[in-house]
Amino acid sequence: MDPLFAQHDPGWNHPECPERYSAVARALRERGLQELMLCLTARPALEEDLLRCHSAEYINQVRQEIHSGMTQLSTGDTAVSYRSLEVAEYAAGSVLRAVDAVCGGESRNAFCLVRPPGHHATRDRGMGFCIFNNVAIGARYARERHGLERVLIIDWDVHHGNGTQDIFYEDPGVFYFSAHESPLYPFTGWPYETGAGAGEGQTLNVALPAGAGGGDMLAAIENELLPAMERFQPEMIFISAGFDSHEDDPLGHLCLTNEDFRRMTAQIMELAAKYAENRLVSVLEGGYNIRGLTEAVCVHVDELMNGLRE
Repeated sequence: MDPLFAQHDPGWNHPECPERYSAVARALRERGLQELMLCLTARPALEEDLLRCHSAEYINQVRQEIHSGMTQLSTGDTAVSYRSLEVAEYAAGSVLRAVDAVCGGESRNAFCLVRPPGHHATRDRGMGFCIFNNVAIGARYARERHGLERVLIIDWDVHHGNGTQDIFYEDPGVFYFSAHESPLYPFTGWPYETGAGAGEGQTLNVALPAGAGGGDMLAAIENELLPAMERFQPEMIFISAGFDSHEDDPLGHLCLTNEDFRRMTAQIMELAAKYAENRLVSVLEGGYNIRGLTEAVCVHVDELMNGLRE
């Protein structure tokens, strides 16, 4: 955790507000969870890190537009302020620090309380409140720096992570699973989108109707994801942990409860224990009802530590 993540300011009344970070950080302290955690020091992503998933042209475009004082990226609906570049670099870099900690045995799993979110950012386009694709950069870093051959990304955000899917659509070493509301922004993530070329069959989308609840999400994991993992057998798992699938969120229409997030976390931890030596990194994506976000994150973090406490 780092107060820097409250310095990205999309502007007045924007749902992806700095209070998202501040409220969750405060709740983790007040509920005694922070003192049980190993708090890692954030670091910025380097140029070489960003280039793992983004084009040099796009990275330079982001820098130029933010430094020029623009309040929104020209590539899409991502509002920015004068510190947004720095914060976005630290968001991606924090995931890399977590990967090093988990792969190096410093920690068995990790939760990255970062913003702005990342899963809508494609190779050459920022959109959907996202600048750099934090999880995608982390997954590719894990493979290239730590020599992992097979990485799984689980995305339970209410919105489909089109950027993550796009980056790995032809990559056989990364399996992308998303269960999301459909139809909903960004209007991708249909079941027939399964990958291409060498990555055919490595993308799995479950489109949930408005009003679906935790039982539907858990069923998607159990009936769709788990059988696929018997074949893929991931060596590390990332969660694009979006909490806008919470029943109180204003930007989605799914009905997940805090207990649903606990059960999903436990289910994924079992998967990590079975195949990935417990290597699991969870990264905050969406979640725009402050109370719902705070409660769900605390439940998620508590479950990540469950069974790991001495």
